[in-house]
Amino acid sequence: MSFADKVCFFITGFFFFSIVVADFVQYGQYDYGFNVDLRLRKREPTQSHIVTGLPRVNGQTQLRPDIRDLQKDEDKWNLYLLSLNWMQFTNQDSPYSWYQITGIHGAPALTWGDVGPTPGNEHSGYCTHVSILFPTWHRPYLALYEQVLYNIAQFIASLYPPDLQDRFQKAASTFRIPYWDWAATPPDGVSVLPPIVGGSSSINVSGPNGVQSISNPLFSYVFRPFNASTFPDFPYNTWHETKRAPRPVNSPNATSNNSFVAHALDAHLPSFQQRLYNLFSNYPNYTTFSNEAWIPSGDNNDTYDSIESLHDAIHTVGGGVYGHLAIIAYSGFDPLFWLHHANVDRIFTMWQALYNETYVVPQAAVYSSHTTSPGESEDSQTGLTPFFSNETHFWTSDMARDHEVFGYTYAEVANKSRAEVAASINRLYGNFSPISMLTRPTSQRHGKRHEVHLAPPRGTYRANGLSWNGMTSVRPPVEAVFSDGKYREWIANIRVSKHAMGGSFSIHLFLEDVPSDPLSWPVASSLVGTMGVFAHKGVHGWKSHRKVAGTVPITSALMQMVASGKIPSLHAEDIEPYLKSNLELRVSLVNGTEVNAHEVDGLHIEIASSMVKAPESESMLSEWGKVERHFDLFA
Repeated sequence: MSFADKVCFFITGFFFFSIVVADFVQYGQYDYGFNVDLRLRKREPTQSHIVTGLPRVNGQTQLRPDIRDLQKDEDKWNLYLLSLNWMQFTNQDSPYSWYQITGIHGAPALTWGDVGPTPGNEHSGYCTHVSILFPTWHRPYLALYEQVLYNIAQFIASLYPPDLQDRFQKAASTFRIPYWDWAATPPDGVSVLPPIVGGSSSINVSGPNGVQSISNPLFSYVFRPFNASTFPDFPYNTWHETKRAPRPVNSPNATSNNSFVAHALDAHLPSFQQRLYNLFSNYPNYTTFSNEAWIPSGDNNDTYDSIESLHDAIHTVGGGVYGHLAIIAYSGFDPLFWLHHANVDRIFTMWQALYNETYVVPQAAVYSSHTTSPGESEDSQTGLTPFFSNETHFWTSDMARDHEVFGYTYAEVANKSRAEVAASINRLYGNFSPISMLTRPTSQRHGKRHEVHLAPPRGTYRANGLSWNGMTSVRPPVEAVFSDGKYREWIANIRVSKHAMGGSFSIHLFLEDVPSDPLSWPVASSLVGTMGVFAHKGVHGWKSHRKVAGTVPITSALMQMVASGKIPSLHAEDIEPYLKSNLELRVSLVNGTEVNAHEVDGLHIEIASSMVKAPESESMLSEWGKVERHFDLFA
């Protein structure tokens, strides 16, 4: 990009600065001072609706950072918080406000960039869920959001005093949005949910006008003004800000319980991490990896999971009971949505580095979006609306296949070989897999010929959920798990009608004990895992019996039972009777109400296993054998 282009890019970035500044500073908003207010009022630039991608710096594509790492960079961290704060206080009538950018996803089903709805789709957002385009549509969406924040960051950096201006402009030039890795083992003593996200509703930030306390833009989004018609369902039509795990449930006066969300995410970490590792190692086909619409049939029962189904579980658990994040149409308003989806995109890029020869193939749309009707064919040339690549054309999946076209990348894939990406996957996501047993000292391994030298996962995290490497340091005997370098992976394969309950719901699996209070299920010590079904609610929902699929890995929980002496091994002759007697199923609605599983349309759960060969080096992934079906838990 030439200097002239950069100048043009920067100028067009001042899209709303003359209208964002009110006659007074609102509560929670950063105060830039009277003189700055006058400077802003003189500017009347507009922001282009074209998603251009961000410029390289000295020829280098810049990294999107882990949010925990971004916090360590004081200048970028302050610019990030200030930019979020600015965007959230921008007038909701602006197309580049938090309200309208996040509203592209679902409610209020607004038309953005003059990309109007097709007939019959006036009440749907643009998002493509249960679709072959799920990973690719969200890529330019994130790029648009990143572009808006980048432009704000450039402007804010220009407002610093002269002695600090160069420093902050340098930081702003390399600004990229952060991601939240909800599947990696967090640092010792820290929750999966970063404390900055849910710890406090206010935060100190150092800006051009000094250090001030502002509303924490990662804690929630406050609607200004609140329009109850955006959320026709109670209690959302009474809440003026986004909530996570609101308590009391169904109360207009509910407050977020982020501690509960953090506890629930910690409990689910073993399951999330196992699912992600399995997706990397056993899902080489884009169609099955990309979305939950593909339903296995006949003997093809080895690929029930998808990145979309795993993504759904983060939404339902991260939203807590009744939180905005747990409802498709409302989820985009929660700031956690953007940290979550940046990580989903990161996972997509890592998967592409492993299996880039497979991609989008034609598939019929299952549900409507603002511009798509059910049954319409979607392929790699389908426009990813409403994201323009130029004045007349939309981005397509083919155009978005290489993420670097948008001017960002991630540390795990930047200039990395396939082997290096695999090594990162083993290091980050192998902690709760039996393969991590092979990092023990040689004298404790089951035969030298099966040794694998993997870099140990970070931290000595203790999960709340049922898992062998999270609840205890005691490990099962290697011979109880491995035989000739292979172990048996146990999985619950689940399929169900997505809109069986008229909104989001959760399918929980427990071993042995089940708490009597459904509200405690997400944090139960006996919880094996949850398949979250991320659905529309009320008037935003669809009437459809289309099934979706997902999995709950059982292996880590079973290894805990082996380690504690309750069962002798992972072998089928020991596990099958144990699971038939002790694996418990429960279903709950998004409001925490228990539902009889027989009332859930299309619910089917089968227990399956596969012999998996452990990787022979850190640059290799596990190799799966044929999946064996054992019994139906529920049919």
